[in-house]
Amino acid sequence: MSLTVTAPVDHRPATRATYAAFIWSGVAMASWASRIPQIRDALHLEPSKLGLVLLSIAAGSIVSLLASGHIVARFGSRKTVAVMAALLMVALAGAASGYHLGVAPVVASLLLFGFANGAWDVAMNVQGAVVERAVGRSIMARFHAGFSVGTVAGALLGAAMVALHVPVTLHLTLTALVVGASTAYSVRNFMPDGASEPAPADGGLKHTLRFWREPRTLLVGVFVLAFAFAEGTGIDWIGIAVIDGYKAPAAVGTLAFAVFLAAMTVGRWFGPNLLDRYGRVPVVRALAVLTVAGLLLFVFGPNTPIAFLGALLWGVGTSLGFPVGMSAASDDPAYAAPRVSVVASIGYCAFLGGPPLIGFLGDHITVVRALAAVAVLMAVASLAAGAVRPLKAAE
Repeated sequence: MSLTVTAPVDHRPATRATYAAFIWSGVAMASWASRIPQIRDALHLEPSKLGLVLLSIAAGSIVSLLASGHIVARFGSRKTVAVMAALLMVALAGAASGYHLGVAPVVASLLLFGFANGAWDVAMNVQGAVVERAVGRSIMARFHAGFSVGTVAGALLGAAMVALHVPVTLHLTLTALVVGASTAYSVRNFMPDGASEPAPADGGLKHTLRFWREPRTLLVGVFVLAFAFAEGTGIDWIGIAVIDGYKAPAAVGTLAFAVFLAAMTVGRWFGPNLLDRYGRVPVVRALAVLTVAGLLLFVFGPNTPIAFLGALLWGVGTSLGFPVGMSAASDDPAYAAPRVSVVASIGYCAFLGGPPLIGFLGDHITVVRALAAVAVLMAVASLAAGAVRPLKAAE
């Protein structure tokens, strides 16, 4: 009786708030990514040096992710997202103005950006798992679709700002203010984590670290790493690859980035139906194949329209890897926070190694050809996909 009465009241505001957290996170990330070519040109960075600058985001995220399970367990997902949104606001505004002074202020700002993004990511996924259980349906991928909606909005706005010659500093500073304020307001409606996740008996950092010894959790992390590499290289490099490799105008490069993100959004919104019908493992293996097909078209296509088609298939192919990994890490609600932290930490290593790898390869074989390296990671994803099969206790 109590479930029938309270469920519509309790989970609907939290569901909307969780969507908002994912959406605004996507807006922030895509807004930054949409202006990478202009910042690259202003700082006169070669691909390898740009890769090292982008590495700072991943470095900050890794530091944050290693402690995020403990942070979320202690302070809760609501406070964690609110504080990290404020830090990310400062970081994005810092990068927006700091590039006028040189590389060092940008790197420092991006380290803070990565730190804030990492803990925000774990906290909103933990809240997503809490809401998913309260709703009683598999909706994690749709929360990630919300992130993709945010990235599409940020990318399209970025394309408009580039076409209208709006200064990078003005664009990103205003975006930072809107994202920070809107997120802090939205998360007030998060559900208490403790409603679904009991506090660990041994608590603290020791409790979190013991999950690094679980074989399934580590394999899920490897699976997420491979898909995160495919997703992250698309976000960081598609715009530059179209501009440099296909000699397209800057606005066209940003539109290719938007097509990639839009395709991810569609995949994440409709993907849960495929997952429910066919299961996690067959679906993600098929998507790995689709990612490789898109990559081949993008890298070796004869013209820009074919590259756009490749970006579309690439985006659909990578759409479900990260959310399926988060759901797999959250199969046991009692240990969702530490397992999500471990899986996300491993996954974010892709963002740590991806930018410099593509950058260094780009110096020798062009950025667009360097993106073929993503196909190797898709083979790894297929091999590790069995780990995301639902736990029997969670079925």
